[in-house]
Amino acid sequence: MTKFGYFCGHEQWQPETLVEHAVLAEKAGFDFVVVSEHFHPWVDDNSASGYAFSTIGAIAQATERVHIATGVTTPLFRYHPAVVAQAAATMDRLSGGRFHLGVGTGENLNEGPLGYPFPKYAERAARMAEALQIMRRLLDGEKLDYSGEYYQTDRARLYSPPLGPVPIWLAAGGPKSAALAARLADGIITSVKEPAVTFERVIDPAATAAAEAGRKSLPVLASRWSVRSTDEDEAWEALLPWRGLRAPGRLEAVDPAVLRERADSMDRAEILSRYSLVASPEDYVEVYSPLVTEIGADVVTIQTTSLQQTETIAMLGAEVLPALRALKG
Repeated sequence: MTKFGYFCGHEQWQPETLVEHAVLAEKAGFDFVVVSEHFHPWVDDNSASGYAFSTIGAIAQATERVHIATGVTTPLFRYHPAVVAQAAATMDRLSGGRFHLGVGTGENLNEGPLGYPFPKYAERAARMAEALQIMRRLLDGEKLDYSGEYYQTDRARLYSPPLGPVPIWLAAGGPKSAALAARLADGIITSVKEPAVTFERVIDPAATAAAEAGRKSLPVLASRWSVRSTDEDEAWEALLPWRGLRAPGRLEAVDPAVLRERADSMDRAEILSRYSLVASPEDYVEVYSPLVTEIGADVVTIQTTSLQQTETIAMLGAEVLPALRALKG
């Protein structure tokens, strides 16, 4: 049966507000909260950027049932993969075994400001292959000597181990990351605009790679962006913290001010067209039902923003989740 996640975006809300949202999401009936992990946000004028692992620790203490996942962190530069494994184990203990580690190859917004390089995808993927092995082996309890091209460990061990298995989900937007996930991760995180494109670029390549590696197909966590509003002016105001996400050069940018300037030089309608605009519960069901019925995702994450977020969370729980749960994949 499909589970449903609520997205807690550090780039928009301060951490104390995200803890409140997570509590409300659990009360509303969500199964997951998916928490973004960034150093810099997407714009510099309407934004926030709290330390996600502290926020997750607070969410873990403030909730009882909901699973918690990073969506996503990058274990390549700012963090040695062994440190991410240590953080994941700690989050798992604080949450009573409810933590899922979502990782991805990242953006320069999170590495460049701290003086780290941001190489081309080929190197980032090679680093990720090593990182996945290190994190998995440490989380599984190994005392690890590892000598790779990018990372080394010397008798590394987690002395506060997780309470049980911690799933590692890898974000994938194309066939190379999908294949890497199929070989070395426990699940795939992907953002869906058109289901057919997601099958072509992510799900089918992952299934092929898993079969070649003698593994089963991985579970999929599928997300989709929506903006709740009654008109385009309200949608734009709600989207202000996220408008840089659709600006050119988002992967390579270092300064959120640059992405804000690029976004504001674009036609507003063009940026809005890249998000699903919703007004009613029925609109939400229409936008997210393909992730259940066509993608057949194991977890569907509702990434949504509005000017009345607490009311939106309550409405999602009361009117949208029951309708989505009634659907069959």
